[in-house]
Amino acid sequence: MNKLSIFLSLIIIFTLSFSLTGCSQKRHMIKKPHATKYTSAARQRATMRSYKVLGKRYNPTYVEEGQVMYGISSWYGPNFHGKYTSNGEVYNMHARTAAHKTWPMDTMVRVKNLQNGKSTVVRINDRGPFVRGRIIDCSYAAGKEIGLDRMGIARVAIEVVGFAGKVQSAATIAKRKRSHTQTRIRLSNFGVQVGAFRRYAGAQIYKRKYAGFDRRYKPIIKKFPDVDGAPLYRVWLMGFGSEQEARDFKEHNDMPGAFIVRN
Repeated sequence: MNKLSIFLSLIIIFTLSFSLTGCSQKRHMIKKPHATKYTSAARQRATMRSYKVLGKRYNPTYVEEGQVMYGISSWYGPNFHGKYTSNGEVYNMHARTAAHKTWPMDTMVRVKNLQNGKSTVVRINDRGPFVRGRIIDCSYAAGKEIGLDRMGIARVAIEVVGFAGKVQSAATIAKRKRSHTQTRIRLSNFGVQVGAFRRYAGAQIYKRKYAGFDRRYKPIIKKFPDVDGAPLYRVWLMGFGSEQEARDFKEHNDMPGAFIVRN
């Protein structure tokens, strides 16, 4: 076999290997927050913003099916019945809802009481509880189902099982996790500007550079008019779940010239 044939064979093998590898890496089904029958688009955006309560800052971030958190659950009832929740609903203590500090509105969550084995499914429509160690505040009805009405508080495991009223089965979530195709809700459109160029070719080089930098984030090119009217091509790395996540990325990767943007 001559050198040209060997060279062509190697190219074919490399191309096939790359194609097969790319096909085998399935991606999460990423969805942006949107209006649901419970929560308006404006409310969704508002509840995704960083906020501060009792001197502590909270940064809402993305969640995905199968995501689990452990901690203490409490419940709230008559004192809040009829008042507005964070997503604009009127709180009904007889409905199966809950408050969480950072997970998005309308996330469906299975709450399991680890002390008695009982569980229930709730929909997040409020923020809280703002007590150290507590991760979720169940409505009276949901709390009663898992024994919180008698216990007051309990150690729990909470798992994301769906969004906007739709609950996925445990088998479906397990299958999607194995194939890395579980649904993920991306809460914001924060990004980091990593470069700005007069020439589009320069922006393309930077886009390729950051394409494989971190698979969680996607580089895009945005065209803006400069002060003299000439085009300026900015390279943004998008897909951060919150402003704080973008800032942490910038600081941890030594990017002194980069800054936070919002698409």
